[in-house]
Amino acid sequence: MKHRIDPKIDCVFKALLGSEQNRNLLAHFLNAILTSDLSAPITEVEILNPYNDKEFLDDKLSVVDVKAKDSEGRLYQIEIQLLTYRHLPERMVYNWCDIVSQQLQSGNDYSLLKPVYSIWLLAENLLSGVDEYAHEYTLRDRQGRNLGNLGGIHLLELQKFSAERIETEEQRWLQFFKEGEQLDDTALPDWMNTIEMRQAMNTLKLFSEKERDYHAYQARQNYLREQRTIQIEREEDLRELERIKREKDQIKHDMEQALRDMEQAQRDMEQAQRDKEQAQRDKEQTHRDMEQAHREAEQAQREMALAQQDLQRERMEKQTILQEKQSAETEIERLKTLLAQSNAGG
Repeated sequence: MKHRIDPKIDCVFKALLGSEQNRNLLAHFLNAILTSDLSAPITEVEILNPYNDKEFLDDKLSVVDVKAKDSEGRLYQIEIQLLTYRHLPERMVYNWCDIVSQQLQSGNDYSLLKPVYSIWLLAENLLSGVDEYAHEYTLRDRQGRNLGNLGGIHLLELQKFSAERIETEEQRWLQFFKEGEQLDDTALPDWMNTIEMRQAMNTLKLFSEKERDYHAYQARQNYLREQRTIQIEREEDLRELERIKREKDQIKHDMEQALRDMEQAQRDMEQAQRDKEQAQRDKEQTHRDMEQAHREAEQAQREMALAQQDLQRERMEKQTILQEKQSAETEIERLKTLLAQSNAGG
């Protein structure tokens, strides 16, 4: 090919699966991705918003997904998403719900609702911490029981996809979208050797060989690069704002903590002052108690001295009384002797 073409660029993607001449590729792609959802392969599909190269060339195309309906009335939406962002899951759910709800007109019965299958090919990873590349979301309860049969949403993360050997048609399509830009139409790998893949490769070749188509491709590629740059800058600005907010919140938290610490320190100081005053009062009370004890000790000493004096006086009085008694007894004995002598002489 004259130029390498990335099949993930929206105009190429829509030409691959959304053009009338490639309706068979769309049916093949849907059968490959929805094998477990379909009771029988899709044989006929109607593209509801077919690719129009003039819209791309005039840069007027705003809808780049592919919407289709099969012979049983089931609806399909296929979209390539090169850039992921925070609220992309909400957009996916909203789009799916919108397609479901648009089936009914006023007064229509709910039994007319047909399953809607939304398929998103993601060039960037959306679900962090998950190794699987394929994810299916339906209306189920916690025991896995479906609430009705309204289809669901399929996510395919191309960065996570890896296959040493291509064994299924799903793997073939995912490998094509992941490595298509690197393919050489003159030396295709074995896994590209199918009717559908050669037809897909011819679509890439048309964008490569036709100057107007290639210019449209380049314009879309440059636009997406600009959008990616804007998104990166916006994400960086958002991260910076979040960082500033975290810092402000941290400063506010630190100031509040410092204020609480100051208030606690003030309370501690006031308590310490109260403790000091109480200690002083306790000291003064102890001093008074010691003085009172000293006075009581002195009083006891004085009382003991008085008691000793009283005891000494009592002892002296007893000694005096004893001496007086002895003197009286001696006098009585003398008088008895004199009386006896007087009686004897008479």
